[in-house]
Amino acid sequence: MWKTRIVALLFVALGVLLGWYVFHSEKTGSDPFRLGLDLSGGSYLVYKADTSAIPESEVADSMDALRDVIERRINAFGVAEPNVTTEKHTLGVDGSEERLVVELPGVTDLDEAVEMIGQTPLLEFKVEAPEADRQAIQAHIDELLKIDVDSTNIVDGTLTLGGGEIDYEQLKELQDQMYVATPLTGKFLQKSTLQFSQAGIQNGGGLQTRPIIGLSFNREGGELFEEITRENVGKTIAIYLDGIIVSAPRVNTVISGGQAIIEGDFSIEEAKTTVGRLNSGALPIPIELISTNTIGPSLGHDAVEAGVYAGVIGLILVSLVLVLWYRLPGLIAVIALGIYTTIMLWMFKFIPVTLTSAGITGFIISIGIAVDANILIFERMKEELAVGKPLKASVETGFKRAWASIRDANISSIISAIFLFWFGTALIKGFALTFGLGILVSMFTAVTVTRFLLLSLGKRDGRVSSIIRFLYQSGLTK
Repeated sequence: MWKTRIVALLFVALGVLLGWYVFHSEKTGSDPFRLGLDLSGGSYLVYKADTSAIPESEVADSMDALRDVIERRINAFGVAEPNVTTEKHTLGVDGSEERLVVELPGVTDLDEAVEMIGQTPLLEFKVEAPEADRQAIQAHIDELLKIDVDSTNIVDGTLTLGGGEIDYEQLKELQDQMYVATPLTGKFLQKSTLQFSQAGIQNGGGLQTRPIIGLSFNREGGELFEEITRENVGKTIAIYLDGIIVSAPRVNTVISGGQAIIEGDFSIEEAKTTVGRLNSGALPIPIELISTNTIGPSLGHDAVEAGVYAGVIGLILVSLVLVLWYRLPGLIAVIALGIYTTIMLWMFKFIPVTLTSAGITGFIISIGIAVDANILIFERMKEELAVGKPLKASVETGFKRAWASIRDANISSIISAIFLFWFGTALIKGFALTFGLGILVSMFTAVTVTRFLLLSLGKRDGRVSSIIRFLYQSGLTK
């Protein structure tokens, strides 16, 4: 009996200790709860990824690489706990598209948030189109740039040639069609460095070196670059940054070793900036911003207060019902529920769990499941007392017979939580995680903690005091 009481006291001490830690760490700010975007405020960005040029078998890997690059880029700006996820968005019966979801807690300046993502460069290597295609494209370009000297004019600062304005968008499209994409992109970039060309530029009698950007590819990228140069000896390879051609060097020989350079009209500062951007991550595939949302910190604060208020009120009401209906067993259940709550709050900090409104909802629902387990046990104990069994035997048998129902109900809930977490979006995953953790902890507190607390009130010979028996039976024989 004393062993049972010692274990029961240890459970109570554990609850008090964890409760103190949660309260103290939150008050001092030493280990605060990690709050999601909807509770802390910040920016929510959704991008559409263009995977049209990527084989279907490589889309998943490319999206993972894109997520990693964006995370590195955001982390360089010192944003606390950014959340970058990928998801496949179904477009009715017409197919689906890959999307990138970026959550930036604490960043309420939407322009700043967009700039963080947009500054990451898209690095592409393209080779010359077939000669027949290039000739046809060049003919279109020549026609577009055909100049009629007599009709050349400048009106309001706009140069018109041949009697009409040049369509620069069409001109750029035609020039881009002179090259075709290759599999070699920034996805395979390992490192970029700032270098200077050995041959300087004559400048007023002096010698001025020219900054260039050195590129080092990983093993797979080096093999691709070697293959591309082997197939295009004597031709040019165009290097694009953010869709703009910055260099088109001619390939004189096969280049192995995974090294390349970008030569362009860079100033030293521009070259430094580009190197930094490439090292922080070149986008492996293009992305387009399609949705933005900003949540102010005051709204997030209100949501936190509402969630805490709902949880506290719910706990108080549930505790009152348990005590008024089950008397002493109900009080024991309330103590176990308090231990359950402190364990859950500690786990949110220890794992750690990013708490969102949906996550708090999952936690509150799991409180109801914890109470449900206690009610099943108490009702089983009632049945044992009704047939005249002693109190201690009724407690043991009640727990034993209630366990099967508790186990089956909770297993089905855990399976649901696993599927929600596995297939759900970020919002659903937050709910599923706290809900699943709550079910596991509630099984422990209901079946183990409550059992030890109830058994600890008896005497060694199995008898209990008259007051305890009265409180037990007044709550279990109604």
